[in-house]
Amino acid sequence: MSTLKRSRRAVLLGTLAALALGATACGSSSSNPLDGGSTAAAAGGGSGSTVVVGSANFPENVLLGSIYSQALKAKGVKVEEKFNIGSREVLYGQLQSGNLTVLPEYNGALLAYLDAKATAVTTQDVNAALTKTLPASLAILDSSPAEDKDSLSVTQETADKYGLKSISDLTAKAGEFTIGGQPEFKSRREQQFKDVYGLTFKEWKPTADTTANALKDGSIQVGNVFTTDPKIVQYKLVPLTDPKNVFGAQNITPLVNKAGVDATATAALNAVSVKLDTAGLTGLMKRVAIDKEDPSAVAKDWLKANGLG
Repeated sequence: MSTLKRSRRAVLLGTLAALALGATACGSSSSNPLDGGSTAAAAGGGSGSTVVVGSANFPENVLLGSIYSQALKAKGVKVEEKFNIGSREVLYGQLQSGNLTVLPEYNGALLAYLDAKATAVTTQDVNAALTKTLPASLAILDSSPAEDKDSLSVTQETADKYGLKSISDLTAKAGEFTIGGQPEFKSRREQQFKDVYGLTFKEWKPTADTTANALKDGSIQVGNVFTTDPKIVQYKLVPLTDPKNVFGAQNITPLVNKAGVDATATAALNAVSVKLDTAGLTGLMKRVAIDKEDPSAVAKDWLKANGLG
């Protein structure tokens, strides 16, 4: 599975030529949907009144694109889908040109792409910075509570045994715990955890894509697992809250070309954001990534359950 992962993703999404990396496998198509390989979800194709919903080439973003697409259609909006496109460089350029109208974005990673020196970490501050930074033709709509971001996670057993709910709660036990994550996680975060939370871990292990498995088998006690990784559901892991914002906001947020969306489309997309949360998205991703269900069917079920389809 490939990732759009946050401490890494904020850099990767702005610099790589593809979004396929790490632990969430890519479902990219063999031909670029922008070259005519897309599927028209409703009559009208590329006419001026059609909202064109795009997505990056990894399963979570395709799922989100399908949720947006079907929510729009449920409100009578004419929609065309162009999923599995690829890198942010391509996506962002196509949105600016008007070839795409709507993208499911991650606000923190988008800000890092647009402004590598940005320091905002909270949802409110990130979105305020984006509003100032985006060109006049583009806009973000309402951010959802759902975030796909770094976390420090533990097993349910460990959380219950030591009363762990937030990263702050690790203070008394960090010296006895081994922490795992991507090889670069230690160099990027060790000092930050010391400075912000006063944490010094017993050992750092480069568990990479096996971090969730290492938590499950007990070879580590704390792991850098991303908050919509379906293994959180599969292995009953507990992402600890981050009250001091070591990990910046990564709220799923519609990015739109303003000329292509009217009040009806805007309201439909904002209604999705109101209902979409991290736990719910993680459950949906289990169905897509582990149970191998079709993203469009999973999206349809979610919209119906939330009164949006």
